[in-house]
Amino acid sequence: MADMQHDYTILSSSHNEEVKALVRLLDSARERRKNSAMVIEGIHLLDTCLGKGVQCRACYVNETALNKREVQALLARVAALKVPVVVLATGLFGKVTRLASAPEILAVCERPVAQDVAAGQPCLMLEDIQDPGNMGTLLRCAAASGVRTVFAGKGCVDVYSPKVLRSGMGAHFALSLFEGEDLAVRLAAWEGPRLVTHLAGASSLYDVDLTGPVAFVFGNEGSGVSDELLALADRRVLIPMPGEAESLNVAMAATVCLFERVRQCSLEVNQ
Repeated sequence: MADMQHDYTILSSSHNEEVKALVRLLDSARERRKNSAMVIEGIHLLDTCLGKGVQCRACYVNETALNKREVQALLARVAALKVPVVVLATGLFGKVTRLASAPEILAVCERPVAQDVAAGQPCLMLEDIQDPGNMGTLLRCAAASGVRTVFAGKGCVDVYSPKVLRSGMGAHFALSLFEGEDLAVRLAAWEGPRLVTHLAGASSLYDVDLTGPVAFVFGNEGSGVSDELLALADRRVLIPMPGEAESLNVAMAATVCLFERVRQCSLEVNQ
């Protein structure tokens, strides 16, 4: 492919107002929410984002990656959508990104707003999840296991932060993802079994029917599910742990639960 460098404006100063705005979006959850924006980092994630029809506002390309075939293919797609493209000088791109190894491309995109709850289907409710890696893994697990509706409570980390987006690996765009939710209201109104894992659970996870529209509730990494949500749960279940570990990481606990549901649903279909 031909060198496309001269088709774009090249920015090299960190004092440029557009660059400053991009840095604010990368660094500040408040800024992202105020602007209803998210920052997509890397070829794979942007490809997924565009494939799901998410509105892209602007693309920023690492100067050294401008002539890579994959980058040019993405640029052709955003050009067709009339999205502005800016090239950032290599030294500047390294200062803008918070990654140890700078990606080839960044994009500022519209923050999706969930509209519909899948009727008669399970959901995931997340309370005060603070770690971006855990949040991304939880969303990835939900998408992979076929749970399409996720409610993130008001105390959760920004679900559209760059770290959560990277950890989610595109899962966000397969979900109806509700943020800033009052989980007590959602859980009280849920028309289906309401389940929470608990070290003092009365039932083993493997003895509970998970095939219906179950609300799976998971809480903060340190303190777990709040007393308010515990009181609203129909079942407190225990994940059997024959080994010596005291508990599981919240993302791992969710993985066990959601894929036990997959197993049960598969058995039901094959009977």
